[in-house]
Amino acid sequence: MNDKELRKLFAALLAAVFCVGVLAGCRIDAGKETESGAPSGETGSIGGRQATGYGRDSTDDGRQEVSLWYYWETESHQQAIDKVIRDYNASQDEVTVETRYVPFADFKKQLSIGASADELPDMAILDSSDHASYAAMGIFADLTGKFDTTGYYAQAVESCMLDGKLYGVPFGVNCLGLFCNQDLLAAQECKTPATWKELKETAEKLTGEGVTGLAFSSLQNEEGTFNFMPWIWSAGADFHEINSEEGVKALTLAKDLTESGAMSKECISWTQGDVMNQFISGNVAMMVNGSWQIPTMEREAPDMNWIVALIPRDKEYASVLGGENYAVIAGGNEEAALKFLEYATAEEQVSYLTEAFGYLSADRKMADNPPGDEVRDIFMQELEYAKARGPLEEWPEVSDAISLAFNQVMTGEKEPQEAAKAAQQKIDKIMESVAAED
Repeated sequence: MNDKELRKLFAALLAAVFCVGVLAGCRIDAGKETESGAPSGETGSIGGRQATGYGRDSTDDGRQEVSLWYYWETESHQQAIDKVIRDYNASQDEVTVETRYVPFADFKKQLSIGASADELPDMAILDSSDHASYAAMGIFADLTGKFDTTGYYAQAVESCMLDGKLYGVPFGVNCLGLFCNQDLLAAQECKTPATWKELKETAEKLTGEGVTGLAFSSLQNEEGTFNFMPWIWSAGADFHEINSEEGVKALTLAKDLTESGAMSKECISWTQGDVMNQFISGNVAMMVNGSWQIPTMEREAPDMNWIVALIPRDKEYASVLGGENYAVIAGGNEEAALKFLEYATAEEQVSYLTEAFGYLSADRKMADNPPGDEVRDIFMQELEYAKARGPLEEWPEVSDAISLAFNQVMTGEKEPQEAAKAAQQKIDKIMESVAAED
């Protein structure tokens, strides 16, 4: 047995152990509503049936059945993907696709449990940064030669790759930008900041009377790391160089913003959706957030005077490449899943989904079409500076070290140099293990 096979076996054993520990306490409440109005539990959104596993041959009418899991909590996102699925189901009589919503916080757990209990869906739409770690577990089908990714953004396709093989298809991409409340900036005679120095000065000037100058999600998880990476890259470091002068500088920026009060320490408990709500409410003057928030901003804050700009730079402009990938589960209805993928990645469906989600197409020939407005134009420009997290099979472990370091600095638990050193020690062990396997 070679190293790769041993690694997959070990991952499977870990999943089994994980399952034993959490299965008794793992419960999803069907139909429960979140504050956003989206269901927070298991739902069969197409045809009213639950997608409980994979391997079913057909429905009662002879169609091949494909179950699909996703984690989007935003109601408009759920409605958009469900529309595409309804249209697909109505367009042919061979395949029926059904969906199940799994909350983001539970998504990895549910996939791990499913991997050990043979209760996986036929397809999943998952965070691109997690793709390699699950491909390494052996649960994704090899799509090499079965799907044409020619013309896609290279980094988007790379997130679907492991050991030179294709284990998924990009759903869509996004990145982060700087949202500014123009009325609040104008009231303080502030211009849109372009550098870190200008950002700190502007954020401090905008802070007061129930308003903080800046906010970005700083959770101690992948969502937090997603927001931290642009600062690391902009300073000139990378994920494995946290204890460099540049890495410490990025951590110091976070410390300075929170210590001055220009960014609330509450950001360590705010999701990106929470940050957006604070911005819409006028409690935050500037926020770093994603292109996927555009439809919600346009719908819920139609009278708000806001713009989007590039994230302020230190040495260089930087953003982070986000988005999701489709993955086909090995051993499920692979052929039927691929038929749906061909439909869902056609230009008509991609155009509809990217508009509805506030995403950008991962396919350059579609993304090159002018978005037609200044906000989306900025995100198209920002995409040129965006980098992918990893891609690395061990990325979740690296991400934990990075988000912990930023949290420790923002809460005052550790100084930037101390937090950077501790994070670097963890990351070095991970990278040494990767090098030994290669």
